[in-house]
Amino acid sequence: MAKRTFSSLEIFLIFLLLLMTAITVALLTLLFTTSGISENNKGNHYTSTTQGPLSTQQPPVTHGPSKTTTQGPPVFQNFSGYHIGVGRADCTGQVADIPLMGYAKAGQTARGILTRLYSRAFILAEPDASKRVVFVSIDIGMVSQRVRLEVLRRLQNQYGDLYTQENVVLSGTHTHSGPAGYFQYTIFVLSSEGFSRRTFEFIVDGIVKSIDMAHRNLKPGRIFVNKGNVEGAQINRSPYSYLQNPLSERNRYSANTDKEMLVLKMVDLNGEDLGLISWFAVHPVSMNNTNHLVNSDNVGYVSYMFEQEKNKGELPGQGPFVAAFASSNLGDVSPNILGPHCINTGESCDNFNSFCPIGGSDMCMAAGPGKDMFDSTRIIGDTIYQKAKELYDIASQEILGPLSAAHQWVNMTDVTVQLNSTHTAKTCKPALGHSFAAGTIDGVGGLNFTQGATEGDPFWDSIRDQLLGEPSNETKDCHKPKPILLSTGEMSRPHPWHPEIVDVQIITLGSLVIAAVPGEPTTMSGRRLREAIQKEFETSGRQNMTVVIAGLCNVYTHYIATYEEYQVQRYEAASTIYGPHTLSAYIQLFRGLARAIATDTVANLSRGPEPPFFSQLMLPLTSNQVDRTPENTTFGDVLHPAKPEYQRGEVAEVMFVGANPKNSAENLTDHTFLTVEKYENTSAMWQIVHNDASWDTRFYWHKGSSGQSNVTIEWHIAGTTPLGLYRIRYFGHNRKQNFLQPAVFLPFQGASAPFWVVGPYDEPTTN
Repeated sequence: MAKRTFSSLEIFLIFLLLLMTAITVALLTLLFTTSGISENNKGNHYTSTTQGPLSTQQPPVTHGPSKTTTQGPPVFQNFSGYHIGVGRADCTGQVADIPLMGYAKAGQTARGILTRLYSRAFILAEPDASKRVVFVSIDIGMVSQRVRLEVLRRLQNQYGDLYTQENVVLSGTHTHSGPAGYFQYTIFVLSSEGFSRRTFEFIVDGIVKSIDMAHRNLKPGRIFVNKGNVEGAQINRSPYSYLQNPLSERNRYSANTDKEMLVLKMVDLNGEDLGLISWFAVHPVSMNNTNHLVNSDNVGYVSYMFEQEKNKGELPGQGPFVAAFASSNLGDVSPNILGPHCINTGESCDNFNSFCPIGGSDMCMAAGPGKDMFDSTRIIGDTIYQKAKELYDIASQEILGPLSAAHQWVNMTDVTVQLNSTHTAKTCKPALGHSFAAGTIDGVGGLNFTQGATEGDPFWDSIRDQLLGEPSNETKDCHKPKPILLSTGEMSRPHPWHPEIVDVQIITLGSLVIAAVPGEPTTMSGRRLREAIQKEFETSGRQNMTVVIAGLCNVYTHYIATYEEYQVQRYEAASTIYGPHTLSAYIQLFRGLARAIATDTVANLSRGPEPPFFSQLMLPLTSNQVDRTPENTTFGDVLHPAKPEYQRGEVAEVMFVGANPKNSAENLTDHTFLTVEKYENTSAMWQIVHNDASWDTRFYWHKGSSGQSNVTIEWHIAGTTPLGLYRIRYFGHNRKQNFLQPAVFLPFQGASAPFWVVGPYDEPTTN
């Protein structure tokens, strides 16, 4: 395959881009060279809402009771089962003027909202409340170390030692359409265009609130488990990497993805539904990198459908039943089931390098099953939902037995791996390979990098050496055959670029083992890890244990490819940052946790080195503008009205004079940007039937000049919508600031004129 060559103009433009990037990084480095590190994060929290360096020396802020409060044993103890508590809280945060986290595509910033993001918490306690575990699934790209440390600090302030790093698991769903900006390691801070207080606070606050709710809702109940295969919802996006694994190993499995879904059904002692947790391996990338609306993608759609079914009559995000569809070993798993095609010619690019004859790698993209990304999200989500509902309804195998938890912090850059009785290997300082910059068929990188690169590019290597420094020979040798693009483990300004200290953690519920993995394992990596943990339990006397992988937990460390997959250096391998023996190191560490639980020696595990909590993080460079309106208008005025009537299946659309939606994120209170309301004849009142958490509504923000902006609200009217009179309302906040005065945020609202939803003449109208 011939490599694409750069024209003189392309080289000149790339050079200008890199020069500007270098100047920016240099200035930021100079600005933050005085930054400090708190080696112990306890008590560190910031409270200021003004721009400026963060300080971990300010007085701590607690959320909830100021004194330690622990719950005593529940009233009912003589029953077979567990105390079960479920909780759900909003963690959406800023929906404008912030990058979306996942694709790392320049210019992919939030400009509105499709669905809200939620933290869903589940607390399980033994009948005498002597032991408990917490699992939280959050609609975010991944859990950052900073978020986890702050959540643990607030839980410590409120509950003492009841909820700690040992028994609390935080897992990101991996939606690529949530706000960025909640990280502390430099590579993520730069891709997020800074650290966002708003985003960070909303995520932390939502997680803690969901745990608080689950804690208050604890009640005796029972847990049932069921498993089954989901068909038609996933493909392997790196099949050529998968084929590098031994044939004898591959022959043990019927597919190159894990199709099995595991569902936990939770009910009270009367059989009333409480909630569910499901694990299934699929990337939430049905919404592609052209999307600008905050949303929870395909797995969020499944949660939405399940909760709407169980919480009948409630608006989305409300009601007691909580359904979490958590991530698993999704590293090489795509929902874009039509596979990769050249978007300029239509021909297949399902080849080793994901390369198109015309346009190269940048033209090779995978497509979902729908007519657009919204439709694909719905189709994939509904496929998963239908299987989950089936498994939930017939779940009959009850989980019984003790609860356990084990956790360690580990320096992943310095793990000695015992490969066999005579040979050892070591993990490496973090580094990203050239194919990392190529992206995947779900979202290409855009700079003519190619997947499967096992040699560096002199052009890019020379630029890297000049701007960031050449990787050391030790790091190069450790990562072979990866050609290093960014030696992040050797880059420490203004802070380390990647984590060294990571969490490894296991919680068990009777015969179920949940392995909390701090990254994205590929299909085969997940299979090997599950098998190793299960065998360790068997060796230690615990038979018939079921192991599930919970992905993207506690801290983000990119991907985990097998040693064989690592050799061909497609995207997932190039993003395996601790080197070719990363998976072997995790297997060794998780076997140690399993052994400790099985032999009741968890107390003997070393705590490990506590991770840092950095101060003085780079703040967003986006300015805060005062909102203004066009002449002779006010905020909330209708610019383009709705039509007098719509048929079912049509889209009602209204445009308003708007303000920046990020203003509404200034206060940590529940908020909706829109409602769809139906006039009820019987009560002569308007009834809210949809809000901005509904899949049927879309909120678009159009940024203009001089502080002016418009908002378009769409309601996609479902075929089952009751006929009648409706209206659309808009809720926002405008930023106002007088000279030398602090900014204030003023609420406003607007409403469309009423309009009719009509249908076939013989279909009755409902009130």
